[in-house]
Amino acid sequence: MPNIGKPAPDFALEGVLHGEFKNFKLTEQRGKWVVLFFYPLDFTFICPTEITGFSTRIEEFKKLNAMVFGASTDSKHSHKAWLAGSLGDINYPLLADQRHEVSRAYGVYLEDDGVATRGTFIIDPDGNLRYALYHDNSIGRNVDETLRVLAALQTGELCQLGWKPGEKTLGKA
Repeated sequence: MPNIGKPAPDFALEGVLHGEFKNFKLTEQRGKWVVLFFYPLDFTFICPTEITGFSTRIEEFKKLNAMVFGASTDSKHSHKAWLAGSLGDINYPLLADQRHEVSRAYGVYLEDDGVATRGTFIIDPDGNLRYALYHDNSIGRNVDETLRVLAALQTGELCQLGWKPGEKTLGKA
């Protein structure tokens, strides 16, 4: 399991972006914030709501100097077929963790089920893990909350309960 404030587990995975297979490495994202989220499977019910939700908000992530990556244990071919079919194009890569190495490193792999549970991670520009959220596969995540936490982390200050961008903080951490 990764630890907050420590280097995030590295990854080098193939994925799909705008219908093309590409290689993606965490180390290539230095200098940017990274939002990495795992989801269980392509062609399911909750996953497309999350994937398209992150995609429609991509400009807000870009304004915060953040890259978004979705990942599952499905193959890159499954991702491509889903994107070409019912899911449609999205504005960030879907990564294929077929060997389950990255999902295990992030502590989201469910051995008995052979899939990842829902996990959301925010990695700072130096490659350190700053946020980790794990939850049951029956519940979709909240993109608003991910954006709020990302903005709070970027203040470098203490942010109280329910803090929102533009509000006063409690001062330096």
